Amino acid sequence: MSEPLYCIEKLWKRFPDGTEALKDINLELRDGTCTIIAGSNGSGKTLLMKSLVGLVDPSEGIIRYRGKPLREVITEVRQSVGLVFQDADAQIIGETVADDVAFGPKNLGLRGSELSFQVDEILKSLELISKKEAPPRRLSGGEKRRLAVAGILAMGCSTVIMDEPFANLDYPGIIQVLTLIMHLKQEGKTVLVLTHELEKMLGLADRLIILHKGYICDDGDPEKVLNRLKPEYGIRDPRQTYRSVKDCTWLIA
Repeated sequence: MSEPLYCIEKLWKRFPDGTEALKDINLELRDGTCTIIAGSNGSGKTLLMKSLVGLVDPSEGIIRYRGKPLREVITEVRQSVGLVFQDADAQIIGETVADDVAFGPKNLGLRGSELSFQVDEILKSLELISKKEAPPRRLSGGEKRRLAVAGILAMGCSTVIMDEPFANLDYPGIIQVLTLIMHLKQEGKTVLVLTHELEKMLGLADRLIILHKGYICDDGDPEKVLNRLKPEYGIRDPRQTYRSVKDCTWLIA
């Protein structure tokens, strides 16, 4: 079997007051998979996400990226792994949609017609080309999250990590984000989604991980994980509404 994208071993995160936020995390993530990490608020999802790109250092343990310690390849990681935060506004810096997407490639030295072509192609693929000259603040919530992903793809990222991507979105916005996730998966991107809203997208996932109070409580095939779900995890089993795991997505509801 090929080298995993990420290998996390015995990862702990403790804060100065003694709080243990991540506890003995052992995890592998592989290229081309769509994985959900589910957990209630305070479970450690966002902290784990930040750890994967070096925004937070572990207290103990090690994170390897393609077989190498994260800190040794942090530049490669930040060029290959893109984060979409719950507050997408915090990631938007351009005066127009096109400016925002162009920011990353410009910093990598892309200029002129090549830059314009790349920006246009990405905006077309995410159905944002009609908003090209619009100020980002005028976009809907779903469009802002798509814009954040556009900036990531413009940098050539092969992995996209999304933190609570459905938070504060209306129904059309949720459908936009779900469609984006489906397309990323079809293109062979590695997708990691942190959410507690399994009913919206579990049918798109290859794997389900349950994080509770800083621990990984379960990990594996979504159907099997749901069969072992415990009330204390604070995660609702979407099969109470849908017939099967594959039906658990608003895209086909």
